[in-house]
Amino acid sequence: MSRPIINILSNANFESKKTASTLHKELSNNGFEPFNGFNKNAKLTICIGGDGSFIKAVHKNDFPEMPFVGINTGHLGFYQEIKPDEIEKFVLDYKNENYKINDIKLIRSDIYTKNKTYKMYSINEVVLKAAHSKTIHMNVFIDRNHVEKFSGDGILVCTPSGSTAYNMSSGGAIIYPSIHVLQMTPISPVSSSAYRSLTKSVVVPGSHTISLVIEKRYKDSNLLLVDGSEYFFNNLHRVNVRLSNKVIKKLSFSNNSYWDNLKDKFL
Repeated sequence: MSRPIINILSNANFESKKTASTLHKELSNNGFEPFNGFNKNAKLTICIGGDGSFIKAVHKNDFPEMPFVGINTGHLGFYQEIKPDEIEKFVLDYKNENYKINDIKLIRSDIYTKNKTYKMYSINEVVLKAAHSKTIHMNVFIDRNHVEKFSGDGILVCTPSGSTAYNMSSGGAIIYPSIHVLQMTPISPVSSSAYRSLTKSVVVPGSHTISLVIEKRYKDSNLLLVDGSEYFFNNLHRVNVRLSNKVIKKLSFSNNSYWDNLKDKFL
């Protein structure tokens, strides 16, 4: 009988490579087949590094259906639940099926240009800005209801899982990951006698669509950030953002891991 394949994806720093070597030995000793890289037939993918490594691994491998879990050798590690000194316990817990699988819903962004439509997914957030750090002006609709004419650095829309990332740094609220909502957060909004923009976040039901319609002067001068990766579009008209039915699966080994992470990382 073949041994279950476990993917090991590591960033390049010394601590991560050292941790990957320890993990490889521990998996082998417990009846698994470690694979250094991504094998689509694997039962699990383990990401070693920080949150950036986790997010890059998911994007690079096109949001696979197999579960992910993270070992934190980075600075934050909100998605990286396991510490390097817990590898032995982690492998035994996994072998004994002492875990649960959480679904992390993704954002779907439909980008409409003059001639084409693009579809992108993100784990944390999508941000629409003007190019070259200019102020951007756009109309914001929620389920086709006009909410505001926004002026400022940009609009950020995040998942609950992504609410502790760029969103929180921009003054947004922390939302528990299992709640089925999107959060729309203004980035440096302009609110004056000339421009009236919302200055606080808006929490939107997950079934609603947020439409960001930029003014024509930004159709060739825009910047879309999808989980930190930059994209530019010619003849951009509108970006529709909604909570997707598409998910990634993440292993969790503690009922308190979210609150422990929140306290450890931010307090």
